[in-house]
Amino acid sequence: MTTEGHIEALERRHQELDRRIQAEMQNRQMDDLMVSALKRKKLEVKDAITRFNITERH
Repeated sequence: MTTEGHIEALERRHQELDRRIQAEMQNRQMDDLMVSALKRKKLEVKDAITRFNITERH
């Protein structure tokens, strides 16, 4: 997979996690631990995207 393809896959994963977080937060029986875990994963993906973008520029 090319770097560009990998970044695109990470961006899709980031969007998917955001949708899951929003859906879980609208749930009346929201699971705080689940939301926290999803937010942590989303941040990890964002960090990976940033690292790839920085590496790609240099």
